[in-house]
Amino acid sequence: MPRETKLILCPVNLRHVKFEYHAYQEAVEMAQRRGAKLIVATVAPEIERNLNIYDSGQYWGDELKKFIASHPAEGVEIETVVCKGAVHRQIVKLATARKVDIIVMDAANPKVQDYLLGTTASHVVTHAECSVYVVRNPS
Repeated sequence: MPRETKLILCPVNLRHVKFEYHAYQEAVEMAQRRGAKLIVATVAPEIERNLNIYDSGQYWGDELKKFIASHPAEGVEIETVVCKGAVHRQIVKLATARKVDIIVMDAANPKVQDYLLGTTASHVVTHAECSVYVVRNPS
């Protein structure tokens, strides 16, 4: 009997969405097919490198809303979440806390083409309590 999917988590690295967002597209399509809610999350650094950003939670929250507005997900309920801390730990922590059914994420930083699976994806696959769907970017 197939598992029911009610809640999907898609972490998005807003510093790289100009290059790739295949995992987001896949998560939207999966949510549409399964009638699931989609949590789109980003992780802000605890200490912001850009000194012009005074409230990183607010800044990255606004950037995440802009991203969603420019990439609409017709027929899908979307919730945005901004976490702070180490990316790999925050993704697993959020997935556990919200009891998500599946995490849909990119395989690696699109700027680093030498790696088959990035360290963040590796950590999430190893430590998440739910299924993890890793999206490889087409070459």
